Amino acid sequence: MKKTLLKTETLSKSFSNGGALRHVLRNIDLELYQGDFTVIMGASGAGKSTLLYALSGMDTPSLGTIVFGDETISTLSSDGLAVFRREHCGFVFQQIYLLEGMSVMDNVLAAGLLVKRDKKVLAERARELFQAVDISEETQKKFPSQLSGGEAQRVGIVRGLINRPEILFADEPTGALNSKTSLDVLDTLTAFNQQGQSVVMVTHDMRSARRGNRILYLKDGVILGECLLGEYVRDDEARHEKLAAFLAEMGW
Repeated sequence: MKKTLLKTETLSKSFSNGGALRHVLRNIDLELYQGDFTVIMGASGAGKSTLLYALSGMDTPSLGTIVFGDETISTLSSDGLAVFRREHCGFVFQQIYLLEGMSVMDNVLAAGLLVKRDKKVLAERARELFQAVDISEETQKKFPSQLSGGEAQRVGIVRGLINRPEILFADEPTGALNSKTSLDVLDTLTAFNQQGQSVVMVTHDMRSARRGNRILYLKDGVILGECLLGEYVRDDEARHEKLAAFLAEMGW
């Protein structure tokens, strides 16, 4: 049986819109499991990113609970949530924001130093990760403006993994990339997942979604359905057909 990393009960999120409440998430009960590559899909405005932000402690729910291990993170203060994110979560976004005055390596090390880890240990971890994503030592010395889009996104993945997070959250990580570069980034995420890294990814792209072993479809703030695909195998036509049939059933 898989270990539960994170669990929600009646998770809800509302925003005030001109005096009226807009319900973005509605009573979501969900468990995330260790080692899974969970993909969240749905139409624009379905609440995908809102759900990811709530699960990762980047935002707080209006109602309901979120439990990570033995800790109820939905009741933490802003400072408590910041500690939770630093110690347990990694993040990769569509747009990677790196500090221009620092080298690629220093950008990654800065994320590790926020949790007061030994710099030598961090540097060794960073070198291992850079090697895994094919970022050369020469590139590690560059500044962010000197990177291609694909290089910047792979650096973002390294930064997201530097503290060995229990869960890596990825919000549309290929949304701003061309097809070849997107494939490289997806291969990188898949490789880390197959080594045991838990991943939660939001995407609207079916090709990206195929990388997940568990697909959740969100509609009008509720999880409408779930599709289990098993471990990713490249060029698996049956996998493609199963996901396509599921998405058609969901009205995608």
